Amino acid sequence: MTQQTTNYRFALTALTSLFFMWGFITCMNDILIPYLRLLFDLNYAQSMLIQFCFFGAYFIVSVPAGHLIGKIGYKSGIVTGLMISGAGCILFYPAAQAEVYGLFLLALFVLASGITILQVAANPYVTVLGDPRTASSRLTMTQAFNSLGTTVAPFFGAWLIFGGVADPEVTGVSKDTVSLPYFILAGTLVLMAFIFMRLKLPNMGKVDPTEYIPSDAKAWKQKHLMLGAVGIFVYVGAEVGIGSFLAMYIADPAIGDMSMSKASHYISWYFGGAMVGRFLGAAIMQRISGNRVLAFNALAAVILVATTMLSSGALAMWSLLFVGLCNSIMFPTIFSLALQDLKQCRGQGSGILCLAIVGGAIVPLIQGFLADRVGIQMAFIVPLVCYVYIAYYGMSGYKPRQSQVVQEAANAAE
Repeated sequence: MTQQTTNYRFALTALTSLFFMWGFITCMNDILIPYLRLLFDLNYAQSMLIQFCFFGAYFIVSVPAGHLIGKIGYKSGIVTGLMISGAGCILFYPAAQAEVYGLFLLALFVLASGITILQVAANPYVTVLGDPRTASSRLTMTQAFNSLGTTVAPFFGAWLIFGGVADPEVTGVSKDTVSLPYFILAGTLVLMAFIFMRLKLPNMGKVDPTEYIPSDAKAWKQKHLMLGAVGIFVYVGAEVGIGSFLAMYIADPAIGDMSMSKASHYISWYFGGAMVGRFLGAAIMQRISGNRVLAFNALAAVILVATTMLSSGALAMWSLLFVGLCNSIMFPTIFSLALQDLKQCRGQGSGILCLAIVGGAIVPLIQGFLADRVGIQMAFIVPLVCYVYIAYYGMSGYKPRQSQVVQEAANAAE
């Protein structure tokens, strides 16, 4: 084993911890939503502003983050992202003391801004740490640890944020319990930042700040790419929307009839299903084309969401939880299908798809407005429509229709 290979494996192990952390932090929002809803007596739409501010940061900060990483490099970008995320966690304390909902939203935006910088730095760093032919395999492995973070976060978050209260709807919630978990996260993030400052990671140079900025008209003219961007938008929106409402839905007397604290633990089943599904999907897609698996999973999700809308009790609860299993392969499959045959427009296409993650901010907000008017159960029509679109993309929308502009560019390159 060469010294370079050893350095790469060490660096990859260190980076894997980042994927776990931002998965953990992202899933904490699903516990934070019912907590702040009880603390501030929010309606559904107001509570969805949590996801709006968090995922809105991806849309606003991604391009500036690309420029920043282009100037300071991968390693410094990771340290910067960790420190900003830590600062966002610390802001939860003054927000809790002041009992101002807007300050919580500001803290979430700062926290998500740091995570966005982390993702812009860490994702491409993973791809260059080793043989280019195995880049997708390395990224898949690190994404599995991201799923692990989303699976374990509900257990810790529910216990720490609800402070062990058996029935917070009856006894109420304390403004102080939210500070502790985010203080712990802040300390962990700052410690990780100092560790990364001291680590001797391989020098991979600096990322080209223009590579993933979607300013090239050639990429925007690719129909299957743009349909794929809509697919990413609605997928992230549906996944986040279901996760955001899950604890409140399961706690409903007509569904799970349990306390909010206990219902929050079931979020792990939702994201755990996605983690298991990624391993199953990776094996299945060795034999079946990705678009067919995508269409099948999306249609299964449509059936499951329709079932939860038209039923009650355990059937309604578990139908929604099993949607997580269907979600598993959707993001990477849509992403790869949308980028096929783009040639030198691939980087620009990646930038467009990354911006589409803003669906996690907008779709849950729409679902929240609808829930305030027709009830939380019927509001699941929003993710149902999202999955219908994803099924269409897997059956037909993914097919490349190579434009004359890109064909001319390819001919010129040859």
